[in-house]
Amino acid sequence: MVSQGRGARTSPRSAQPWCFVRLRPGCSSELPEAAKWYRKAAEQGQAGDQYNLGYAYSYGEGVPQDYAEAAGWYRKAAEQGHAAAQYKLGFAYRYGEGVPQDYAEAAKWYMEAAEQGDASAQFAFGRAYYTGQGVPQDSAKAVKWYRKAAEQGRADAQHALGNAYYNGNGVPGDYVQAHAWMDLAVSSSTGDDQKRYASRRDALAAEMTPQQIAEAQRLAREWEPKPS
Repeated sequence: MVSQGRGARTSPRSAQPWCFVRLRPGCSSELPEAAKWYRKAAEQGQAGDQYNLGYAYSYGEGVPQDYAEAAGWYRKAAEQGHAAAQYKLGFAYRYGEGVPQDYAEAAKWYMEAAEQGDASAQFAFGRAYYTGQGVPQDSAKAVKWYRKAAEQGRADAQHALGNAYYNGNGVPGDYVQAHAWMDLAVSSSTGDDQKRYASRRDALAAEMTPQQIAEAQRLAREWEPKPS
């Protein structure tokens, strides 16, 4: 997806319409042309197009798939403060895609993006604290970042936050809050994830009173996403 990111030094729209082919259906044949124009702008220092070129290399869109090349372009954009590129660079370090695997570097870039409000990075940074990969293990900090992502509507973060409330891990145990967040995760997801979240929510419901379930459903029904 085309992303400009926060804190990025980008023009709002490239002069070439090919740079937006991923926003239009049926344009796969134009991807090489899109990559060409991404490169022109990227080489001039446009952070948004550096990110887009990195994305093209990550997924082989218009160029041969090349994780090392992707990481290089993500880094250029990330160093300009492009949040989505910071997240992608953190992801590359987390899984060793195009760079040596390095949990500390992953956590560093996740943090940069998370502090700009990127929900994917907030969830990933929370996971780093939960597992102790790249940062000292800290369940309370994990919950803090899960919550920020969950409040933006990210389903996996909502589910993780629900589990934290269920287990009393990083927050006091609270079945009502746990059910509410798991219910939101179900409504925010699709496919196998939705089935898995629903199964977990329903298993929790079997341990709750009807009054607790009703209160949890009210909280979920009245919930509204919050910008980070």
